[in-house]
Amino acid sequence: MRARFLFIFLVISVLLMAACGKKDIKDSVTWPLKDFTATTQDNKPLGLKDLKGKIWISDFMFTSCPDICPPMTSNMTKLQKMVKDEGLKDIEFVSFSVDPTVDTPEVLKRYAAQFGVDFNNWTFLTGYSQDFIEEYGPKNFKTIIKKVSEGNVMHQPYFYLVDRDGNIKKTYKGNEEVPFDEIIGDIKTLQ
Repeated sequence: MRARFLFIFLVISVLLMAACGKKDIKDSVTWPLKDFTATTQDNKPLGLKDLKGKIWISDFMFTSCPDICPPMTSNMTKLQKMVKDEGLKDIEFVSFSVDPTVDTPEVLKRYAAQFGVDFNNWTFLTGYSQDFIEEYGPKNFKTIIKKVSEGNVMHQPYFYLVDRDGNIKKTYKGNEEVPFDEIIGDIKTLQ
């Protein structure tokens, strides 16, 4: 009887420890991304296959944006610094332009430099058509992207956490009241 009790206790303990060791991201999703082909601020090709195996944070922006993009880029810069300060390795940052005809690689590079972006792990993307980004964003990131007039593109102010397999795991507000600590914690959980 004692051996049986000990065995049951051991099994329950192992199951509890296994459950405690497993961490999940609160309110996570699994939205698989479809492949894309884009051009970086350095005029080099980049696609989803180049990001496989990496955890990354993404957003949508455009350089002539008068309102939400500058604070989003500033907040992403702050997040990039926090990631570095935390010693988190192999984390990438990816910003998709929603105005690709205006945002050439050179324009993106100048824009990013204004915010002190570290290009070692942050890539700005362009080189696709307006139709492509207006379709790709909603289908993959579940977001709104629509060019309403010249110099005015409607988009949402979110940051997206993407896992090593190319699945969006969570969205966060990116322009104000950014949950920096939560994002860092979620990155650590994915690592």
